[in-house]
Amino acid sequence: MLTFFCELALPIQIGIISVTCLVAFKLYIISSSGTCVSKNQLPGKTVIITGANTGIGLETAIDLAQRGARIILACRNVQKGNVARDEIVKQSGNENVAVRELDLASLASVRKFSAGILETESRLDILINNAGCATPVVRKLTEDGLEYTMQSNYFGHFLLTNLLLGLLKKTAPSRVINVSSLAHALANNLDCSNLNFETGYDGKVYHTSKLCQIISSHYLAPLIIDSGVTVNNLHPGIVQTEILRNETFYHKFLKYFLFPLFKNAKSGAQTTIYLAIADEVAGVTGEYFSDCKLTKTKKSAKDDGLAKKLWEVSESLVKLNPEDRQF
Repeated sequence: MLTFFCELALPIQIGIISVTCLVAFKLYIISSSGTCVSKNQLPGKTVIITGANTGIGLETAIDLAQRGARIILACRNVQKGNVARDEIVKQSGNENVAVRELDLASLASVRKFSAGILETESRLDILINNAGCATPVVRKLTEDGLEYTMQSNYFGHFLLTNLLLGLLKKTAPSRVINVSSLAHALANNLDCSNLNFETGYDGKVYHTSKLCQIISSHYLAPLIIDSGVTVNNLHPGIVQTEILRNETFYHKFLKYFLFPLFKNAKSGAQTTIYLAIADEVAGVTGEYFSDCKLTKTKKSAKDDGLAKKLWEVSESLVKLNPEDRQF
């Protein structure tokens, strides 16, 4: 009988320790999460947010709409975008919210969206490159022959930023904000000759796409610093969003067992909002933030030679024309 109770006690102890650790981790996430405390308002300002119909993008849109900005939701699914628009208007009382179709996995869509913005909008104060996806189980290419995750997370936003840079400069001071990830630090050494992962395709494609965002920003920032346009990156935290819609075992494990420990989307949006409105970052550019604080990146993200090479290869892959360059 004693042996039975001893055998029973061990798993109970393990269970108690596990629960205690999980609770402690959740409390740490809550206590360390940054919050944007700026009261700045945005009347007369125009903001574009990609992937704004859900998650971090939606919460960012709601907050900035409440501050009086004109919000343009750049969404792949217009129907879902319209649902999001109704929710934003309901919560903010701001009806100056528009939905425009944008599929970052299509360079033609990026060009069509950008042309529409340049035709109809007289200003662009804040561009938030928020949309993103996790790595599919099987490598797939877009209609442009680019790896899907790399184009959705990096190449599409790279082209979009370049095409809208002229309007951003016209409206300066203005801000470009890239929602990146701490996962960039897990990327392998960047091989600019293998950005489409013809070889070595694995789960680190996502990590690489986020590293590329940061490296390209490092290259662009000094080129446009005199124009009044800043470009910064951020890690939103580990957030309960739809990015894990690729149902691998790993994604299911995260979604169903670890999600309760993560930040909610409103908390995850705080650093994006901070970079969009805070006075203290008005002149800061080419940097990386987490929890509303300046944070260090992977060392290679600050490599000038690598940044120049990545930029040149990216221009070639997205077919950026000479007339598209705004610096």
